[in-house]
Amino acid sequence: MPRPTLQVETVHLSQFREGDPRERATFVRRLGDSLRDTGFVKVGGHRVKPEDVRGAYAAARTFFSLPEAAKRRYFLEGTGGARGFTPFGSEHAKDNPVGDLKEFWHVGQELPPGHPLKAVYGDNIWPEAEVPGFKAHTLALYRALEDCAGTLLEALALYLGLPERSLADMIADGNSILRIIHYPPLRDRYLEGGVRSSAHEDINLITLLPAATDSGLQLQDREGTWHAVDAEEGEIVADAGDMLSRHVNLKIPSTTHRVVNPDSPDAMRYSMPFFCHPRPDVVLDCPDALLGPGETRRFPPITAQAFLLQRLREIGLIS
Repeated sequence: MPRPTLQVETVHLSQFREGDPRERATFVRRLGDSLRDTGFVKVGGHRVKPEDVRGAYAAARTFFSLPEAAKRRYFLEGTGGARGFTPFGSEHAKDNPVGDLKEFWHVGQELPPGHPLKAVYGDNIWPEAEVPGFKAHTLALYRALEDCAGTLLEALALYLGLPERSLADMIADGNSILRIIHYPPLRDRYLEGGVRSSAHEDINLITLLPAATDSGLQLQDREGTWHAVDAEEGEIVADAGDMLSRHVNLKIPSTTHRVVNPDSPDAMRYSMPFFCHPRPDVVLDCPDALLGPGETRRFPPITAQAFLLQRLREIGLIS
């Protein structure tokens, strides 16, 4: 018999933000069950504005159409791609030495002067001379996705039986990143044995992904079968990352996923994942309340910054 289609739940944030206790409880259950069972969930009812998604994609098309020399003026070598441009093929999956067939741009926190984390994160850089409006749309998108992530983490904490703000407080002024990815046509650029994004798990707590411009995203279910996952227009796809999985003692496993190569060598794809990170000093360590009778911690404590640097070395972004 054919395998059943993987059921990734769709939840609406308004049900949690504005609903009565019964509606909130339903939201919490559906969110947590979907992340636990599939690693993914689809999210509607958020505050991400379609015009900011469209504006950010339009800015991305303009920027990534620039000559390579112009793009590389925004490459901050030695920073692990923390801000600005990262060239094609620079990043690879932890267990695949071949670079992914993509280039990307990172936008991080905009902190006020004097903030203690400003020197740690560094400043965003902007290609405003070549792409007017780039900053306005991407920062608006960043803030709306950060807001969405905070609400999802509140609900997920309740699902796990933790205090409502225990996970969301970890991301206040966190080291979250909006990554704007360009997957160029493979007729133009290809690395032997490369794929657009090799099978991997995300480093962070959760990832939010507005609808990409083309298909290609696949997740691997708990039995090892791959399934296509695409959001409808206006939906956000969210998945669980390694930091979350580690912190909750694998009660929410991180999700293996990939972006496969297209059938056509002329196909181009853009996507904009928001990688939701804690502050650097946050310690990833399973709360006592999550440990059942006789259950022990599967991982030693580690700061979010130490874990991030470890993983950036593994994927080739720092040495």
